[in-house]
Amino acid sequence: KTLNNGNFITSAIMGHHNTKLSPTQLDELAAKTKFTTAEIQEWYKAFHNDCPRGRLNPKEFKAIYKSFFTGGDPDRFAEQVFATFDVDHDGYVNFTEFMCAMSVTSRGSADEKLRWAFDLYDADNNGSISRDEMLSIIESIYKMIEEQDGADKPKVSAQARVDEIFKMMDTDHDGTLTFEEFKAGAHKDPSIMGALAMHEGLV
Repeated sequence: KTLNNGNFITSAIMGHHNTKLSPTQLDELAAKTKFTTAEIQEWYKAFHNDCPRGRLNPKEFKAIYKSFFTGGDPDRFAEQVFATFDVDHDGYVNFTEFMCAMSVTSRGSADEKLRWAFDLYDADNNGSISRDEMLSIIESIYKMIEEQDGADKPKVSAQARVDEIFKMMDTDHDGTLTFEEFKAGAHKDPSIMGALAMHEGLV
């Protein structure tokens, strides 16, 4: 994960009483994201109202997904997205991490979004996606949408879907996907970006 976490912004929003970021803090966060300072301030107000402590824990993060996916069980998928947001691995998502991730998923370039999706699948952060990692994400998506009204139900099992993806993407047949293989395959099969689309639907 390469997103930078600005310590002094983080320390400022960890306070319980600040409801506005200073111009300097806004400028630094605007430089890290694709949001304007006005947009960041609006996001901060909403974030602070919903999370006065200035950070989200896994339980709170899951609750966001549960409010959207009421028919299924989004816990496992939310855990995996949380791990991608939590850049410093401290067990919380602070406002800086939240905005940096939102910037990529909602306004990033095609390659930036692909990198974010790759990092989501690459659970152990070793630079490649194994079959088990791919299966874990796809199973979590299936579980999240299985009872969701209006959701397209999967036509094949999660394992069969993994087999299809690896047959198409794993060009060197080593049982793992590099980012380049993932990127090339995603252009051939846009449905691989389903995990990212699930996230975009929440914002």
